[in-house]
Amino acid sequence: MMTQEYRQIRSEIAALEKMLMKLPKSSVIDRMSLEARKKSLEEELASQAMDVRRPLRVNLTFRGKPIVDSRGVFAEFGGAAVREFAGAVAAIGASQSEPLGSRGVIPKREEYQMLITGTATGSFGFVLEEMPHHCTPALERSPLELAVDKTMTILKASVGTDDELSEAVSEADPRALKALRDFLNTLSNQEAVCALESRGESFRFSDVGQVAQSASRLSEENIREEDRELRGQFLGVLPNRRTFEFLARDSDEIITGKVGAAIEDAGSINDHINQPVTIKVRTKRVGVNNPPTYVLFSYETEGGREDA
Repeated sequence: MMTQEYRQIRSEIAALEKMLMKLPKSSVIDRMSLEARKKSLEEELASQAMDVRRPLRVNLTFRGKPIVDSRGVFAEFGGAAVREFAGAVAAIGASQSEPLGSRGVIPKREEYQMLITGTATGSFGFVLEEMPHHCTPALERSPLELAVDKTMTILKASVGTDDELSEAVSEADPRALKALRDFLNTLSNQEAVCALESRGESFRFSDVGQVAQSASRLSEENIREEDRELRGQFLGVLPNRRTFEFLARDSDEIITGKVGAAIEDAGSINDHINQPVTIKVRTKRVGVNNPPTYVLFSYETEGGREDA
């Protein structure tokens, strides 16, 4: 069974389940019809082979003061560290698809739930595993996998150059960065370091000083954010990469940036190439002398059409 067909059938089953929940008990015939259709679709899924990717597994291990050899970890530290790591992954993942509010529930939080399924060696830590019902077809990457990859990218960049960090956090929401910073501060305050491993990729801190430095580099003082409004014209967009070029009218500067999650159809920008537009971008600048990165979150044509 092809991935698209699998997703369509699963979507129809979900829609039928919602309809059945809302159907009055008196609608016996309608209920029988919907249940028969649902059963038929479930049998179709069961009868056809569908390669499903194995659940994502993440090894999160710790070294330092809260760790007792390879025997165990102080419960207070272990519980807080795992909770904050999971929260950071969820916030980073959710921020890649939609803006986060300054407070409240993380959107689609259930897509980033992880189970503790065992202990991990390498000092002491935990095996975190994707919820089975969140598993996607083999050729696709789940939201959780994308979120873990992005988290690891930011952590690696936090011990790299300003350019690497600027690229890694260009689309990261301030709330997501704060969640990751809270995790690092918990490690630093308890004189601990962590290592992260998933699907062949790995990252580890060398010492507590490096953890503290990474937390500082992810601070609001080092990563400054500003919303700007610019007038000019689009020069082009790459829809798959979600990157754009824009000529600013006042300065004749050519700006290159990323199309943010608020604009679902990045390709629609190509309908307005070389036309007068007003864009709203969010800039991030790492450090003092480094150039900013740009993320487009809305634009308005001269005729008044706005996409966001």
